[in-house]
Amino acid sequence: SRQGNDLADLPIQTGALPWRVQGGRVEVLLVTSRRSGRWLIPKGWPMAGLSLAQAAAQEAYEEAGVHGIIEPDPLGWLTHDKQHDLFGAMTVRIAVHALAVQRELATWPELGQRKRRWFSLKQAVEQVDSAELAGLIRRLKSHARARH
Repeated sequence: SRQGNDLADLPIQTGALPWRVQGGRVEVLLVTSRRSGRWLIPKGWPMAGLSLAQAAAQEAYEEAGVHGIIEPDPLGWLTHDKQHDLFGAMTVRIAVHALAVQRELATWPELGQRKRRWFSLKQAVEQVDSAELAGLIRRLKSHARARH
């Protein structure tokens, strides 16, 4: 585990935690990683001219084929160890923004490269490898109830 002041030096990515309410239950949309096939959230590098929240919404479209209302402030942050094509193994900080899904598209840029699936909050917590991400999924429940 990293020390608190090391975190400020880490590169920042942005991610979306897509959610909806179905039959009175909050559900979360996860996508598979292209490399490992593990379940995670759509995420990527910041984009010129876009806020972190807007870039997260763009990643949700590209990786999961969803559009919706993105929260401007992060629900929280997590750290993630990733394999970068140029720089090798690296740790990044990810600002995670809740995304209230309004539309699911039949086709999207990374269709065929990833799977997407809706999970109950309990299932989503069990599917993800990251304890930090599991904590954000748990936190989403009260956030979603307040917004719905």
